[in-house]
Amino acid sequence: MVAHNCDDETAAVARRAGALVMEYHHPDQVGKGYALVYGLRLLADTPPEVVVVLDADCQVEPRAFDHLVRCAWASGRPVQGSNCMKPPPDPRPRDLVSALAVHLKNFVRPSGLTRLGLPCLLTGSGMAFPWQLIHEIPIAGDKLAEDMQLTVDLALAGTPPIFCPQAQTTSRLPQRQTAALEQRTRWEHGHLETIQTQAPRLWAAAWQQRRFDLAAIALDLAVPPLTFLASLTAGALILAVADGVWAGRWGPAIVLGTGALLLLMAVGAGWARYGRVLLPIRDFWALTLYFVWKVPVYLTFFYRRQKKWIRTGRDHE
Repeated sequence: MVAHNCDDETAAVARRAGALVMEYHHPDQVGKGYALVYGLRLLADTPPEVVVVLDADCQVEPRAFDHLVRCAWASGRPVQGSNCMKPPPDPRPRDLVSALAVHLKNFVRPSGLTRLGLPCLLTGSGMAFPWQLIHEIPIAGDKLAEDMQLTVDLALAGTPPIFCPQAQTTSRLPQRQTAALEQRTRWEHGHLETIQTQAPRLWAAAWQQRRFDLAAIALDLAVPPLTFLASLTAGALILAVADGVWAGRWGPAIVLGTGALLLLMAVGAGWARYGRVLLPIRDFWALTLYFVWKVPVYLTFFYRRQKKWIRTGRDHE
């Protein structure tokens, strides 16, 4: 285990549980990517056949570790398990919506891609890599979304990740509002930055190499966070309807209205199949609060973008 810039009892607790702990303190190297680089460097002298990456605060379900290792070993490819989030104790309705959004992104979408025989995105925890792959890929330690960047680099190297739904890990969403906002800002800004910088790179490589798997990853990566996508769709639809009323051009409004309907149907189907336990119908009103809470996160991306990796504060801190 790598205890990276830890100022709490993580290392001591892990040692008491029998783990081999490597402590790494570097105030200028903040972020999980740097911890991965440090851990891989230490493993290089006696490398394992498969490297499994788990966040210290996640709960690993029975046999998840075994599923990850076996899948990576058998396929020779990076593997992403089902990495979902539980609401905190005494959750606010907004927390239920947030847990559902993570479930749709980290379980429902990769499950659909797997049914189509397509690769998925890495999501940060519950990952496994054959050693011969991971030690050859330069890991960008300074990225907010190091998991997405690693997905891109592995895919371009010819080994896109695959999904293993049997390997289940779960974490808790933060209870404190400031910690939840910090976590969401890092996730969303990192995702938007990766879309901006890496999606064109993937599209170009997919065209040059005639690789459909790269195009699939580019499409999946290019889907912005759900609230942002809904905001863009709604805003564009309002403008298109206004243009139709003013100038009689209804084509754009029809196209955007169809897109909005398909988005609503997709989210509704995902909720009906997988999310009714996480978000009961009686709490649907919280969708509005969630939307209002998320909008400032997106706005700050354009005028005060987060560039430094900030660890999410734990609820006991």
